[in-house]
Amino acid sequence: MASQQPIVEAPPAGPPKIALKLTPAGHKKQQEDPTFIAELIDRAQNGRSGFVPNVNPLIPEENRPARLFSRIAAAAASDPTADLPNFDVWYEVALEGQSRLSRLETETATTSQTPADGGDYSLPKETLELIHKLHRLEEVESVHALQAGPPPAVNPSDDPRSVNQGYLDAAPAGINARYAWGFPGGDGLGVNIVDMEQGWKLDHEDLQAAGITLISGYNVAYYSHGTAVLGEMLQVDNAIGGVGIVPKVKGRVISQHRSTGYNTAAAILDAVNNMAFGDILLLEAQENDPVGGQYYWPVSVADANFDAIRLASALGITVIEAACNGGYDLDAYVNLSGKYIFNRSSPDYKESGATMVGASSSAAPHYRLWYSNHGSRVDVYAWGENIDTTFTDDNSGTDNSYTDYFSGTSGASPIIVGAAAAVQGIANATLGYKFSPLQLRQILTTNGTPSSTPSTDRIGVMPNLRAIIDGRFINLAPDLYIRDYPADNGRVPSSGTVSNSPDIIIRQTPVPNPQALFGSGSGNENNTSLSQPILAGRDHSIYIRLLNRGGSAAQNAKVTVYHAPAATLITPNLWTLIGTVTLPSAVPTGRVLTVSPRLSWPASKVPNVGPGGYSFVAVATTDKDPAPVLPGTFPAFVEFVSRNNNVAWKSFNVVNPPPGGTGVSRLPVGIAGAFDAPRRFAVRGVGSLPVGSEVRLEVPGDLARRLGVVTPLGVEEKGVVVLPLHPFGRGEIGEGILPVGSVSRCELVVRVPGEGVKGEGQWEYEIVQEWEGVEVGRVTWRFEGGDKEDVQ
Repeated sequence: MASQQPIVEAPPAGPPKIALKLTPAGHKKQQEDPTFIAELIDRAQNGRSGFVPNVNPLIPEENRPARLFSRIAAAAASDPTADLPNFDVWYEVALEGQSRLSRLETETATTSQTPADGGDYSLPKETLELIHKLHRLEEVESVHALQAGPPPAVNPSDDPRSVNQGYLDAAPAGINARYAWGFPGGDGLGVNIVDMEQGWKLDHEDLQAAGITLISGYNVAYYSHGTAVLGEMLQVDNAIGGVGIVPKVKGRVISQHRSTGYNTAAAILDAVNNMAFGDILLLEAQENDPVGGQYYWPVSVADANFDAIRLASALGITVIEAACNGGYDLDAYVNLSGKYIFNRSSPDYKESGATMVGASSSAAPHYRLWYSNHGSRVDVYAWGENIDTTFTDDNSGTDNSYTDYFSGTSGASPIIVGAAAAVQGIANATLGYKFSPLQLRQILTTNGTPSSTPSTDRIGVMPNLRAIIDGRFINLAPDLYIRDYPADNGRVPSSGTVSNSPDIIIRQTPVPNPQALFGSGSGNENNTSLSQPILAGRDHSIYIRLLNRGGSAAQNAKVTVYHAPAATLITPNLWTLIGTVTLPSAVPTGRVLTVSPRLSWPASKVPNVGPGGYSFVAVATTDKDPAPVLPGTFPAFVEFVSRNNNVAWKSFNVVNPPPGGTGVSRLPVGIAGAFDAPRRFAVRGVGSLPVGSEVRLEVPGDLARRLGVVTPLGVEEKGVVVLPLHPFGRGEIGEGILPVGSVSRCELVVRVPGEGVKGEGQWEYEIVQEWEGVEVGRVTWRFEGGDKEDVQ
């Protein structure tokens, strides 16, 4: 049998109340004459109030310890621009004799308390009129109601409901919490969060072991709502239920129902008094608008709450505030003073430091749910429907219930708290510090998942924990790369040639200690001549060098190597697998050039294409830096080439002079079309050969015509056009549309004088292919003397 919800008796609801902030002059008068506020109310009502107000400090003495005020003083000293609030000028006024405003909602909370539910929590007419009249008095700076209402609800493999928690998944579906769990602190260890609302089932079967405690206030209402909120963040990683986004967080709760009545500002301040820099405070509440009296506004619409939030932020406590469920455009809101306080483009905008959360659809692309408040003030969004989490029955207090339809900005906000706690936990564990509220807000809103139509949704982005962890703020993920050229530092997009990797090394015999010969400290780190000519009919050994520019070592690194015929464009349809090699130890961070073990390329798989007729592709992968997915279109392939630093090409061949002293090398090369459609390409040659060299390219007549080569430029014999090329400098070969999937077999014929090869210098010839002005591939041949000393 389910245990019953513990009964915690709250003080009687009593008469309706308002929060009243006096000007400094008004506060002085109240201090001198305790009846001053009563006189103000009488004046506002033109002497016809008919009741005697009971006046007390808005923040009771029990929530105003000396420690809190010493922290306020310290915050003011460290940030003179903080403009920290003075709660001495705030008063709670109980309106004895007026019709009852406030009611404590103890009926079962639904999962979607929105205006569409028919629930009317607007202020009574007489209360709203009194608020407006008081605000017009010169001694009054701010005034709003104190009225309770519903909150804004509208190792995971052994947690049976984890598969339903799509908000844990990778972007764009979710926030990628599962990725964060792979890093120290990504489960929230070392982070403290506090949930402020009205009630919870703290002994729920999947929450009890989390040890959640009540700081203060009364656990009296909307138990199902609070239980669902806690479950999203704190469900224990066990064999029942689901799993929280940050199951190792230390969680606490605080209630707005205080000994003096319902008081959101007092609850926030008491939470702040029990929190420290880097902690996270979740505000699961809504508020009445002091202007029109309507419900479903963010709590910061009330100035006392805003002041409390501003203080929390100044003390380094991150406040996550639900945008709430009125469907309102916050940019259009104007307060009693005529100020656009939520519009970031307005000079009236008031910055509390909180991160505000909107609600989206669960399916990607995520669109704003119709009831979510929105506007420039909303920073981030998360799922606002179909949320799988813990639940309870508000009447019977079941401790083993779950739901898969929790919703509203109440459901979205704990997801954002989970993301924030994961970031703080990882920063604390790996960097040794936590982020400030504004830093954390910037991090959560950087490189997130945009909504389907940002210009009209106006709910910010959904945090992407992988992008955060891998990005510039934390940079914890490994970032394996294989250089495209010796000076390549791994940045993307690549800014140099992409087909001359010095880190794909082909040898005719195995190397006893490849790390010592090719790795860091070998003296060969930037040597581009480590490969040997490939000989058909014999085994070869392949070694791949890797670097890691990330923030952690790359565990279980693997490299897959392919070969292809020498071609100016090597798209995946031309690749032939050689094999995969696993590095026996982690690739360390700090850009230590690390060499793979030997990958065997057996003789039976080495094609006989002649000297200089090979190209290679290497793709590196590791657990937290996986290999990219192969593209499906040619434009995507061009991006693939330049934006993936763990993929490298080697269309670079070392050519020794042919026997017999003729000095003529015949080198096969393909000129390829795109794999998805006919496309226009430009082809050119680039030479740096010694004086006296001769170069010509023999191409099929059909290709010559497609490239716009006319007969006077080349002699055509038996369907082959012979194009003379300049041995040094750049020379255009031609430009034209090449058929889809075509590979035209050509032959580069080069004669280098023997004495030239033996002289000083690196003698090379290259054929380059471009698409829309972007280089998409090249083949390079280096001509070396046969007596040149090899690296041993």
